[in-house]
Amino acid sequence: MTTDTTPGQDPTRQGLTGHGTTGQGTTTRGSTGKGTPVRGLTGKGTPVRGSTAHGSTAHGSTGPSRYVRRVLARARAFDAARPWVWDAVLTASWTLAALVDAAGGWRNIARDPSVPTWLVLVTSLVLALPLYGRRRRPTAALAVMACGALVSAASGAFLQAAFLQAIPVFHIALTRPPRALLWSTALILPPLLTGAIRFQADTWDQHVVPNLWAYAIVALLGITVRSRREERDQEVRLAAAAERARIAREMHDIIGHNLSVITGLADGGRYAAAKQPERAAQALDAIATTSRQALDELRRLLGVLREEEHDGEAAVRNPQPGLADLPALIDGVRKAGLPVHAELPSSGDAGLSGGAQLTVYRVLQEALTNTLKHAGDGAEARVTLSYGPAALVLTVTDTGKGPVDQLRWQGQGQGQGLAGMRERAALYDGTLECGPSPADGGWRVRLALPHPTREDSPT
Repeated sequence: MTTDTTPGQDPTRQGLTGHGTTGQGTTTRGSTGKGTPVRGLTGKGTPVRGSTAHGSTAHGSTGPSRYVRRVLARARAFDAARPWVWDAVLTASWTLAALVDAAGGWRNIARDPSVPTWLVLVTSLVLALPLYGRRRRPTAALAVMACGALVSAASGAFLQAAFLQAIPVFHIALTRPPRALLWSTALILPPLLTGAIRFQADTWDQHVVPNLWAYAIVALLGITVRSRREERDQEVRLAAAAERARIAREMHDIIGHNLSVITGLADGGRYAAAKQPERAAQALDAIATTSRQALDELRRLLGVLREEEHDGEAAVRNPQPGLADLPALIDGVRKAGLPVHAELPSSGDAGLSGGAQLTVYRVLQEALTNTLKHAGDGAEARVTLSYGPAALVLTVTDTGKGPVDQLRWQGQGQGQGLAGMRERAALYDGTLECGPSPADGGWRVRLALPHPTREDSPT
Protein backbone atom coordinates (compact mmCIF):
# COMPACT_ATOMS: atom_id res chain seq x y z
CA MET A 1 0.00 0.00 0.00
CA THR A 2 1.28 3.46 -0.83
CA THR A 3 0.29 6.88 0.38
CA ASP A 4 -0.06 9.69 -2.10
CA THR A 5 1.50 12.78 -0.58
CA THR A 6 0.98 14.93 -3.64
CA PRO A 7 0.85 18.59 -2.58
CA GLY A 8 -1.63 21.06 -3.87
CA GLN A 9 -0.54 24.00 -5.94
CA ASP A 10 -0.17 26.26 -2.95
CA PRO A 11 0.44 29.85 -4.02
CA THR A 12 2.70 30.21 -1.00
CA ARG A 13 5.05 27.63 -2.38
CA GLN A 14 4.72 29.09 -5.84
CA GLY A 15 5.58 32.52 -4.50
CA LEU A 16 8.69 31.17 -2.82
CA THR A 17 10.07 29.63 -5.98
CA GLY A 18 13.74 30.55 -6.30
CA HIS A 19 15.03 32.38 -9.35
CA GLY A 20 18.50 32.52 -10.73
CA THR A 21 19.62 29.55 -8.63
CA THR A 22 21.96 27.61 -10.85
CA GLY A 23 24.97 25.51 -10.13
CA GLN A 24 26.50 22.13 -10.21
CA GLY A 25 24.75 19.32 -8.36
CA THR A 26 26.98 16.83 -6.68
CA THR A 27 26.45 13.99 -4.26
CA THR A 28 28.38 11.96 -1.78
CA ARG A 29 29.08 8.41 -0.90
CA GLY A 30 28.28 7.54 2.67
CA SER A 31 28.96 4.37 4.46
CA THR A 32 26.43 3.93 7.23
CA GLY A 33 22.85 4.54 7.92
CA LYS A 34 20.23 5.03 10.56
CA GLY A 35 21.02 3.22 13.72
CA THR A 36 24.52 2.42 12.48
CA PRO A 37 27.56 4.47 13.58
CA VAL A 38 29.19 6.43 10.79
CA ARG A 39 32.50 4.75 11.46
CA GLY A 40 32.90 3.84 7.81
CA LEU A 41 34.43 7.28 7.51
CA THR A 42 37.10 6.67 10.12
CA GLY A 43 37.92 3.03 9.77
CA LYS A 44 35.89 1.90 12.81
CA GLY A 45 32.42 0.56 13.35
CA THR A 46 30.65 -1.01 10.39
CA PRO A 47 33.35 -2.01 7.91
CA VAL A 48 33.14 -0.25 4.57
CA ARG A 49 35.08 -1.14 1.48
CA GLY A 50 38.23 0.88 1.24
CA SER A 51 37.56 2.77 4.46
CA THR A 52 40.11 1.40 6.80
CA ALA A 53 42.93 3.64 7.73
CA HIS A 54 45.40 0.94 8.65
CA GLY A 55 44.30 -1.97 6.61
CA SER A 56 41.93 -3.48 9.24
CA THR A 57 38.63 -2.94 10.94
CA ALA A 58 37.63 -2.91 14.56
CA HIS A 59 35.76 -6.21 14.17
CA GLY A 60 37.54 -9.36 15.30
CA SER A 61 39.85 -7.47 17.69
CA THR A 62 40.17 -9.13 21.07
CA GLY A 63 41.08 -7.39 24.31
CA PRO A 64 44.64 -8.79 24.52
CA SER A 65 45.40 -7.99 20.88
CA ARG A 66 44.20 -4.42 21.32
CA TYR A 67 46.35 -4.12 24.42
CA VAL A 68 49.42 -5.43 22.60
CA ARG A 69 48.84 -3.07 19.66
CA ARG A 70 48.41 -0.15 22.04
CA VAL A 71 51.63 -0.99 23.87
CA LEU A 72 53.54 -1.36 20.61
CA ALA A 73 52.12 1.90 19.31
CA ARG A 74 53.22 3.71 22.46
CA ALA A 75 56.67 2.14 22.23
CA ARG A 76 57.03 3.24 18.61
CA ALA A 77 55.85 6.73 19.49
CA PHE A 78 58.37 6.93 22.35
CA ASP A 79 61.17 5.73 20.06
CA ALA A 80 60.20 8.24 17.37
CA ALA A 81 60.28 11.08 19.92
CA ARG A 82 63.45 9.93 21.70
CA PRO A 83 65.45 7.63 19.37
CA TRP A 84 68.64 8.13 21.36
CA VAL A 85 67.23 6.14 24.27
CA TRP A 86 66.86 2.88 22.36
CA ASP A 87 70.09 3.48 20.45
CA ALA A 88 71.97 3.97 23.71
CA VAL A 89 70.41 0.91 25.35
CA LEU A 90 71.17 -1.36 22.41
CA THR A 91 74.72 -0.03 22.01
CA ALA A 92 75.44 -0.36 25.72
CA SER A 93 74.12 -3.93 25.79
CA TRP A 94 76.24 -5.12 22.89
CA THR A 95 79.27 -3.22 24.13
CA LEU A 96 78.96 -4.96 27.48
CA ALA A 97 78.70 -8.34 25.74
CA ALA A 98 81.77 -7.55 23.61
CA LEU A 99 83.79 -6.54 26.69
CA VAL A 100 82.78 -9.71 28.49
CA ASP A 101 84.05 -11.72 25.54
CA ALA A 102 87.24 -9.62 25.49
CA ALA A 103 87.86 -10.52 29.12
CA GLY A 104 89.03 -13.95 28.05
CA GLY A 105 86.32 -15.88 26.26
CA TRP A 106 87.69 -14.89 22.86
CA ARG A 107 90.68 -17.22 23.30
CA ASN A 108 88.41 -20.27 22.94
CA ILE A 109 88.03 -19.65 19.20
CA ALA A 110 91.07 -17.44 18.51
CA ARG A 111 93.62 -18.59 15.97
CA ASP A 112 96.30 -16.69 17.87
CA PRO A 113 95.59 -16.52 21.65
CA SER A 114 98.67 -14.38 22.18
CA VAL A 115 97.07 -11.22 20.83
CA PRO A 116 97.61 -8.37 23.33
CA THR A 117 94.68 -7.73 25.64
CA TRP A 118 94.67 -4.01 24.97
CA LEU A 119 94.30 -4.68 21.23
CA VAL A 120 91.40 -7.05 21.86
CA LEU A 121 89.75 -4.46 24.11
CA VAL A 122 90.12 -1.62 21.59
CA THR A 123 88.95 -3.83 18.72
CA SER A 124 85.87 -4.88 20.71
CA LEU A 125 84.96 -1.25 21.32
CA VAL A 126 85.43 -0.42 17.63
CA LEU A 127 83.07 -3.28 16.76
CA ALA A 128 80.36 -2.28 19.26
CA LEU A 129 80.25 1.50 19.75
CA PRO A 130 79.38 2.41 16.12
CA LEU A 131 75.99 0.71 16.64
CA TYR A 132 74.79 3.97 18.16
CA GLY A 133 74.70 5.52 14.67
CA ARG A 134 73.34 2.47 12.84
CA ARG A 135 69.97 4.12 12.06
CA ARG A 136 71.19 7.55 11.03
CA ARG A 137 74.37 6.53 9.17
CA PRO A 138 74.40 2.75 8.77
CA THR A 139 77.01 2.73 6.00
CA ALA A 140 79.45 4.83 8.04
CA ALA A 141 78.86 2.61 11.09
CA LEU A 142 79.55 -0.50 9.01
CA ALA A 143 82.73 1.06 7.61
CA VAL A 144 84.12 1.67 11.12
CA MET A 145 83.11 -1.80 12.28
CA ALA A 146 84.70 -3.35 9.17
CA CYS A 147 88.03 -1.80 10.22
CA GLY A 148 87.71 -3.48 13.61
CA ALA A 149 86.77 -6.77 11.92
CA LEU A 150 89.85 -6.49 9.70
CA VAL A 151 92.10 -6.03 12.73
CA SER A 152 90.39 -8.93 14.46
CA ALA A 153 90.91 -11.25 11.48
CA ALA A 154 94.46 -10.13 10.70
CA SER A 155 95.62 -10.52 14.30
CA GLY A 156 94.04 -13.96 14.66
CA ALA A 157 91.75 -12.93 17.55
CA PHE A 158 88.58 -13.72 15.51
CA LEU A 159 86.35 -11.82 17.94
CA GLN A 160 82.70 -12.81 17.95
CA ALA A 161 81.80 -9.11 18.08
CA ALA A 162 82.58 -9.02 14.36
CA PHE A 163 79.15 -10.56 13.76
CA LEU A 164 77.60 -7.28 15.00
CA GLN A 165 78.21 -6.02 11.47
CA ALA A 166 74.93 -7.76 10.59
CA ILE A 167 73.00 -5.03 12.44
CA PRO A 168 74.08 -2.11 10.19
CA VAL A 169 73.71 -4.41 7.17
CA PHE A 170 70.06 -4.89 8.16
CA HIS A 171 69.53 -1.13 8.44
CA ILE A 172 71.23 -0.53 5.09
CA ALA A 173 68.84 -2.99 3.44
CA LEU A 174 65.96 -1.40 5.32
CA THR A 175 66.59 2.28 4.60
CA ARG A 176 69.09 2.65 1.77
CA PRO A 177 68.93 2.02 -2.00
CA PRO A 178 69.77 -1.52 -3.16
CA ARG A 179 73.12 -0.42 -4.56
CA ALA A 180 74.22 0.38 -1.00
CA LEU A 181 74.31 -3.36 -0.35
CA LEU A 182 77.12 -3.64 -2.90
CA TRP A 183 79.21 -1.24 -0.83
CA SER A 184 78.33 -3.29 2.23
CA THR A 185 79.68 -6.41 0.54
CA ALA A 186 82.88 -4.56 -0.31
CA LEU A 187 83.29 -3.66 3.37
CA ILE A 188 82.48 -7.09 4.75
CA LEU A 189 84.49 -9.24 2.35
CA PRO A 190 88.11 -8.05 3.07
CA PRO A 191 88.12 -9.13 6.76
CA LEU A 192 86.69 -12.54 5.82
CA LEU A 193 89.26 -13.11 3.08
CA THR A 194 92.08 -11.91 5.28
CA GLY A 195 91.25 -14.32 8.06
CA ALA A 196 90.61 -17.20 5.67
CA ILE A 197 93.81 -16.77 3.72
CA ARG A 198 96.11 -16.14 6.69
CA PHE A 199 94.84 -18.76 9.14
CA GLN A 200 92.76 -21.21 7.10
CA ALA A 201 94.61 -21.59 3.87
CA ASP A 202 93.41 -25.15 3.30
CA THR A 203 89.73 -24.54 3.98
CA TRP A 204 89.36 -20.82 3.40
CA ASP A 205 85.92 -21.18 1.73
CA GLN A 206 84.48 -22.72 4.92
CA HIS A 207 85.14 -19.44 6.68
CA VAL A 208 84.01 -17.06 3.91
CA VAL A 209 80.94 -18.69 2.35
CA PRO A 210 78.91 -19.38 5.53
CA ASN A 211 79.51 -15.84 6.76
CA LEU A 212 78.49 -14.36 3.43
CA TRP A 213 75.29 -16.45 3.51
CA ALA A 214 74.54 -15.19 7.01
CA TYR A 215 74.92 -11.56 5.93
CA ALA A 216 72.84 -12.23 2.80
CA ILE A 217 69.99 -13.65 4.92
CA VAL A 218 70.11 -10.56 7.15
CA ALA A 219 69.97 -8.31 4.07
CA LEU A 220 66.99 -10.26 2.68
CA LEU A 221 65.24 -9.86 6.01
CA GLY A 222 65.77 -6.10 5.85
CA ILE A 223 64.46 -5.98 2.28
CA THR A 224 61.38 -7.97 3.32
CA VAL A 225 60.63 -5.66 6.23
CA ARG A 226 61.14 -2.66 3.96
CA SER A 227 58.73 -4.04 1.35
CA ARG A 228 56.08 -4.73 3.97
CA ARG A 229 56.52 -1.25 5.39
CA GLU A 230 56.19 0.36 1.96
CA GLU A 231 53.06 -1.67 1.24
CA ARG A 232 51.58 -0.66 4.56
CA ASP A 233 52.41 3.00 3.96
CA GLN A 234 50.85 2.82 0.51
CA GLU A 235 47.71 1.28 1.96
CA VAL A 236 47.54 4.05 4.52
CA ARG A 237 47.97 6.71 1.83
CA LEU A 238 45.28 5.14 -0.35
CA ALA A 239 42.95 4.81 2.60
CA ALA A 240 43.60 8.43 3.59
CA ALA A 241 42.91 9.61 0.03
CA ALA A 242 39.68 7.61 -0.11
CA GLU A 243 38.80 8.93 3.34
CA ARG A 244 39.26 12.53 2.24
CA ALA A 245 37.14 11.92 -0.85
CA ARG A 246 34.33 10.34 1.18
CA ILE A 247 34.38 13.11 3.75
CA ALA A 248 34.30 15.75 1.01
CA ARG A 249 31.33 14.09 -0.67
CA GLU A 250 29.54 13.63 2.64
CA MET A 251 30.08 17.28 3.50
CA HIS A 252 28.72 18.24 0.10
CA ASP A 253 25.60 16.20 0.69
CA ILE A 254 24.90 18.17 3.82
CA ILE A 255 26.02 21.61 2.73
CA GLY A 256 25.08 21.55 -0.96
CA HIS A 257 21.50 20.43 -0.45
CA ASN A 258 20.72 22.73 2.45
CA LEU A 259 22.32 25.74 0.81
CA SER A 260 20.29 25.11 -2.33
CA VAL A 261 17.11 25.07 -0.27
CA ILE A 262 18.15 28.20 1.64
CA THR A 263 18.96 30.00 -1.63
CA GLY A 264 15.54 29.15 -3.05
CA LEU A 265 13.80 30.32 0.12
CA ALA A 266 15.81 33.55 0.25
CA ASP A 267 15.08 34.40 -3.40
CA GLY A 268 11.39 33.65 -2.97
CA GLY A 269 11.19 35.64 0.26
CA ARG A 270 12.82 38.63 -1.39
CA TYR A 271 10.22 38.68 -4.14
CA ALA A 272 7.37 38.17 -1.68
CA ALA A 273 8.52 40.83 0.80
CA ALA A 274 7.07 43.75 -1.16
CA LYS A 275 3.56 42.35 -1.68
CA GLN A 276 3.15 39.62 0.95
CA PRO A 277 5.29 40.33 4.03
CA GLU A 278 3.79 37.37 5.86
CA ARG A 279 5.12 35.08 3.15
CA ALA A 280 8.57 36.58 3.59
CA ALA A 281 8.39 35.84 7.31
CA GLN A 282 7.48 32.25 6.52
CA ALA A 283 10.49 32.05 4.23
CA LEU A 284 12.76 33.35 7.01
CA ASP A 285 11.38 30.76 9.41
CA ALA A 286 12.02 28.02 6.86
CA ILE A 287 15.58 29.31 6.33
CA ALA A 288 16.22 29.19 10.06
CA THR A 289 14.87 25.63 10.29
CA THR A 290 16.94 24.43 7.35
CA SER A 291 20.07 26.09 8.74
CA ARG A 292 19.62 24.40 12.09
CA GLN A 293 19.16 21.04 10.38
CA ALA A 294 22.35 21.58 8.39
CA LEU A 295 24.27 22.49 11.55
CA ASP A 296 22.94 19.41 13.34
CA GLU A 297 24.06 17.16 10.48
CA LEU A 298 27.49 18.80 10.39
CA ARG A 299 27.92 18.37 14.14
CA ARG A 300 26.93 14.73 13.84
CA LEU A 301 29.36 14.11 10.99
CA LEU A 302 32.26 15.93 12.63
CA GLY A 303 31.52 14.19 15.90
CA VAL A 304 31.90 10.69 14.50
CA LEU A 305 35.04 11.67 12.58
CA ARG A 306 36.91 12.36 15.81
CA GLU A 307 39.28 9.62 16.81
CA GLU A 308 38.37 8.01 20.11
CA GLU A 309 41.04 8.62 22.72
CA HIS A 310 40.31 5.40 24.59
CA ASP A 311 39.57 2.04 23.01
CA GLY A 312 36.35 0.47 24.16
CA GLU A 313 34.79 3.81 25.02
CA ALA A 314 31.58 4.00 23.05
CA ALA A 315 30.87 7.36 21.51
CA VAL A 316 27.34 8.72 21.52
CA ARG A 317 26.18 8.90 17.93
CA ASN A 318 22.96 10.10 16.41
CA PRO A 319 21.42 7.96 13.66
CA GLN A 320 21.89 8.85 10.02
CA PRO A 321 18.79 9.54 7.94
CA GLY A 322 16.92 6.62 6.41
CA LEU A 323 13.65 5.78 4.65
CA ALA A 324 11.60 7.19 7.52
CA ASP A 325 13.13 10.62 6.86
CA LEU A 326 12.17 10.82 3.19
CA PRO A 327 8.88 12.71 3.82
CA ALA A 328 10.73 15.40 5.80
CA LEU A 329 13.29 15.71 3.00
CA ILE A 330 10.55 16.13 0.41
CA ASP A 331 8.73 18.71 2.55
CA GLY A 332 11.91 20.75 2.84
CA VAL A 333 12.30 20.84 -0.94
CA ARG A 334 8.65 21.84 -1.34
CA LYS A 335 9.19 24.77 1.00
CA ALA A 336 12.00 25.90 -1.27
CA GLY A 337 9.43 26.26 -4.08
CA LEU A 338 9.66 22.98 -6.00
CA PRO A 339 6.34 21.09 -6.28
CA VAL A 340 7.04 17.43 -5.51
CA HIS A 341 4.53 14.62 -6.04
CA ALA A 342 5.51 11.66 -3.89
CA GLU A 343 4.35 8.06 -3.73
CA LEU A 344 5.99 6.41 -0.77
CA PRO A 345 5.23 3.13 1.02
CA SER A 346 3.09 3.63 4.10
CA SER A 347 5.54 1.77 6.37
CA GLY A 348 8.42 -0.65 6.47
CA ASP A 349 12.02 -0.53 5.35
CA ALA A 350 12.06 -3.64 3.12
CA GLY A 351 14.72 -5.11 5.38
CA LEU A 352 17.33 -2.63 4.17
CA SER A 353 20.37 -2.05 6.32
CA GLY A 354 21.10 1.39 7.68
CA GLY A 355 23.74 2.03 5.02
CA ALA A 356 21.38 1.07 2.19
CA GLN A 357 18.69 3.35 3.61
CA LEU A 358 21.21 6.18 3.71
CA THR A 359 22.01 5.48 0.06
CA VAL A 360 18.34 5.85 -0.90
CA TYR A 361 18.09 9.05 1.14
CA ARG A 362 21.22 10.64 -0.36
CA VAL A 363 20.30 9.72 -3.93
CA LEU A 364 16.85 11.27 -3.51
CA GLN A 365 18.42 14.31 -1.86
CA GLU A 366 20.85 14.80 -4.73
CA ALA A 367 18.20 14.25 -7.40
CA LEU A 368 15.84 16.82 -5.88
CA THR A 369 18.70 19.26 -5.31
CA ASN A 370 19.68 19.01 -8.97
CA THR A 371 16.08 19.56 -10.00
CA LEU A 372 15.85 22.60 -7.75
CA LYS A 373 19.04 23.99 -9.25
CA HIS A 374 18.84 23.05 -12.90
CA ALA A 375 15.26 22.36 -13.93
CA GLY A 376 14.26 26.00 -14.33
CA ASP A 377 11.05 27.86 -13.47
CA GLY A 378 7.78 25.98 -13.44
CA ALA A 379 9.35 22.55 -13.13
CA GLU A 380 7.80 19.82 -11.02
CA ALA A 381 9.24 16.62 -9.62
CA ARG A 382 7.75 13.20 -8.97
CA VAL A 383 9.16 10.70 -6.51
CA THR A 384 8.16 7.02 -6.54
CA LEU A 385 9.50 4.42 -4.12
CA SER A 386 8.39 0.83 -4.58
CA TYR A 387 9.35 -2.59 -3.27
CA GLY A 388 9.58 -4.98 -6.20
CA PRO A 389 9.99 -8.74 -6.01
CA ALA A 390 13.76 -8.50 -6.49
CA ALA A 391 14.75 -4.95 -5.63
CA LEU A 392 13.77 -1.65 -4.10
CA VAL A 393 13.26 0.92 -6.85
CA LEU A 394 13.44 4.69 -6.41
CA THR A 395 12.45 6.84 -9.39
CA VAL A 396 12.77 10.62 -9.46
CA THR A 397 11.58 12.51 -12.53
CA ASP A 398 11.13 16.20 -13.26
CA THR A 399 9.65 18.32 -16.04
CA GLY A 400 12.56 20.72 -16.37
CA LYS A 401 13.08 22.17 -19.83
CA GLY A 402 15.25 25.19 -19.08
CA PRO A 403 18.61 25.95 -20.69
CA VAL A 404 20.44 24.71 -17.63
CA ASP A 405 18.58 21.44 -17.86
CA GLN A 406 19.81 21.06 -21.42
CA LEU A 407 23.34 20.97 -20.01
CA ARG A 408 22.31 18.00 -17.93
CA TRP A 409 21.05 16.28 -21.07
CA GLN A 410 24.41 16.81 -22.74
CA GLY A 411 26.29 15.51 -19.71
CA GLN A 412 28.05 18.83 -19.11
CA GLY A 413 26.57 19.16 -15.66
CA GLN A 414 28.03 15.91 -14.39
CA GLY A 415 30.51 16.71 -11.69
CA GLN A 416 30.77 14.60 -8.59
CA GLY A 417 26.97 14.34 -8.33
CA LEU A 418 26.15 11.56 -10.76
CA ALA A 419 29.44 9.77 -10.11
CA GLY A 420 28.79 9.87 -6.39
CA MET A 421 25.29 8.46 -6.78
CA ARG A 422 26.61 5.62 -8.90
CA GLU A 423 29.25 4.86 -6.27
CA ARG A 424 26.55 4.67 -3.62
CA ALA A 425 24.48 2.30 -5.73
CA ALA A 426 27.45 0.08 -6.59
CA LEU A 427 28.36 -0.14 -2.91
CA TYR A 428 25.20 -2.21 -2.35
CA ASP A 429 25.21 -4.05 -5.71
CA GLY A 430 22.60 -1.64 -7.02
CA THR A 431 22.26 0.19 -10.31
CA LEU A 432 21.67 3.85 -11.10
CA GLU A 433 20.28 5.24 -14.33
CA CYS A 434 20.38 8.96 -15.08
CA GLY A 435 19.20 10.61 -18.26
CA PRO A 436 16.33 12.23 -20.14
CA SER A 437 12.90 11.04 -19.12
CA PRO A 438 11.18 9.18 -21.98
CA ALA A 439 7.74 10.32 -20.81
CA ASP A 440 7.81 14.13 -20.64
CA GLY A 441 11.30 15.05 -21.80
CA GLY A 442 12.53 16.06 -18.37
CA TRP A 443 15.18 14.32 -16.33
CA ARG A 444 14.95 10.93 -14.66
CA VAL A 445 17.01 9.25 -11.94
CA ARG A 446 16.28 5.59 -11.23
CA LEU A 447 17.92 3.69 -8.37
CA ALA A 448 17.50 -0.06 -7.90
CA LEU A 449 18.86 -1.83 -4.83
CA PRO A 450 18.51 -5.62 -4.62
CA HIS A 451 16.84 -7.04 -1.55
CA PRO A 452 19.47 -7.46 1.16
CA THR A 453 20.60 -10.53 3.02
CA ARG A 454 20.09 -8.72 6.34
CA GLU A 455 23.71 -7.66 6.56
CA ASP A 456 24.66 -4.19 7.68
CA SER A 457 27.88 -4.00 5.68
CA PRO A 458 27.97 -3.40 1.92
CA THR A 459 29.52 -5.89 -0.44
